[in-house]
Amino acid sequence: MREVLVTGGSGQVGGALLALPPEQGFRFVGLDRDALDLSNPQTFAGVLASRPWAAIINAAAYTAVDKAETEVEEAWRVNALAPACLARQVALAGIPLVHVSTDYVFSGASARPYVEDDPVAPLGVYGASKEGGEQGVRTAGGRAVIVRTSWVVSPWRANFLKTMLRLGAERDVLRVVADQQGAPTSAADLASALATIARTLINDPAAPTGTFHFSNAGVTTWADFATEIFRLCAARGGPSARVEPVSTAQYPTPARRPAYSLLSTERIERLYGRSPRPWQAAISDIIDELIPSRTP
Repeated sequence: MREVLVTGGSGQVGGALLALPPEQGFRFVGLDRDALDLSNPQTFAGVLASRPWAAIINAAAYTAVDKAETEVEEAWRVNALAPACLARQVALAGIPLVHVSTDYVFSGASARPYVEDDPVAPLGVYGASKEGGEQGVRTAGGRAVIVRTSWVVSPWRANFLKTMLRLGAERDVLRVVADQQGAPTSAADLASALATIARTLINDPAAPTGTFHFSNAGVTTWADFATEIFRLCAARGGPSARVEPVSTAQYPTPARRPAYSLLSTERIERLYGRSPRPWQAAISDIIDELIPSRTP
């Protein structure tokens, strides 16, 4: 059984990776903070030498987008310095690395889905720190794949879908931004894609490296996303609320968000055979876990 080390196992994506069943001779292993402390890069070499890891998937991140505007050092330590140091140690060990990044590296000024080679222009500390992590991975000298994703949701941890369910149980009307466009992504679907990439890198020394995009298929706004969440919940007897669309200007936040951050997935489909399913189907599965259908 070949072991793949997963960082950030307590997060949405890391948790989804650790929930994957062992298959094709691979097992995903997470280490707690006592064993792998991302704030202390000096520990990385020892961790990598502790077992014959077949690959590393870095799903750890500082994701508090608004808090990052004031917690600048912490955001850069986790999102930029740690991946750069980890990537360097992984490169020295000759192990392939898969690193998770974000659509927030883009400004949102595009009129068509972003491709991997489009210029980056993050609007805030979170996006800038994640771009810093990308650069650290790229320049470390090892075999690495960077996977950008967007709007990640799951049945666990804090995320937009769960926030809507909680607020929908408390209020009749919710005001949700309607002028930011992107694609929701199931953490489970993303984890499956990351696992495919990791296994391919392990088995094929000539496997494609570089930057890729993965999100569920389709495009929506936060307001329409919320409306679909409540439609699916209502069909299962769960909480619902009326969504009132508002503009970004009417709902100011400490960090600026890209107005348009749809990611083209053509490259990952072509080179890794991962064709994402529609976001509505992915969200339906998550809601099934949170609110099982009630039969008469």
